[in-house]
Amino acid sequence: MAESFVLNTGARIPSIGLGTWQIEPDVVGNAIYAAVKAGYRHIDCARAYCNEKEVGLALRKLFDEGVVKREDLFITSKLWSGDHAPEDVPEAIGNTLEDLQLDFLDLFLIHGPIRFKKGTSSAPEDFLPPDIPTTWEAMEKLYDSGKARAIGVSNFSCKKLEDLLAIARVSPAVNQVECHLIWQQGKLRKLCQSRGVHLSAYSPLGSPGTSGVNGSSVLTNPIVISVAEKLQKTPAQIALRWGLQMGQSVLPKSCNEARIMENLDIFDWSIPENLMAKFSEIKQARLLRKEFAVHPLSVYKTLEDLWDGEI
Repeated sequence: MAESFVLNTGARIPSIGLGTWQIEPDVVGNAIYAAVKAGYRHIDCARAYCNEKEVGLALRKLFDEGVVKREDLFITSKLWSGDHAPEDVPEAIGNTLEDLQLDFLDLFLIHGPIRFKKGTSSAPEDFLPPDIPTTWEAMEKLYDSGKARAIGVSNFSCKKLEDLLAIARVSPAVNQVECHLIWQQGKLRKLCQSRGVHLSAYSPLGSPGTSGVNGSSVLTNPIVISVAEKLQKTPAQIALRWGLQMGQSVLPKSCNEARIMENLDIFDWSIPENLMAKFSEIKQARLLRKEFAVHPLSVYKTLEDLWDGEI
């Protein structure tokens, strides 16, 4: 199994990255340092995670100590929903690059098809109708400038991705979405594969530490546990290896050094076809629904509106 996938830009995206969502600022630096020392070469960041300054300090330490060079790493960040106006997009990546202490990003994503007034949070009165074509045009200019070596989206349904592909001058390289054994994204994966868009999976373990997650757990699912026991692996390793075999990069989050190492041990073995087939029996449910974006004052009145029926 390849340790990277080729994007439509020709660049390679490492097949496993460290997710930094919900890692507190005071521990994220140690997690990144441990992960890169262990062999991770892909770090997934976002302005909204409120820890990019600390990520930048960890990257600087790794570079200064000669552990890795900048060109060895693949760094992703995301445009927050309050920065969708085209004039705000260059400022947004500038702030991220300053915090991360970098000259460019390997990948810059629109964090979601949700827009707020600049400088506000996600209060209902601050929602604005998204204008993805205009925002995307500003993203394309970042790609032209080299500040973002690839551009893409996150949390886009099939319909929203198809709408963007219909107008894009530069096709999105990536759609980063919730994807795991309990929400396998079969329809979206087929679309991405047919259009040359790489699917990258956040919460590939089902986001077990997230409060308010509805439904079942990936890591305690009986089918996952059964396959793990047969192959003498952990349920987390099974969940991550499934993702690689489906052709997607995976972004597990951990600040535990032992788990960071364990999650990387997914390359020198595989899940046989007969066991892969068992995963089709798992009942499907989107766990991270982004209910905050649904409101009478929002463009999305229902979850069906937000996800175009993919829930």
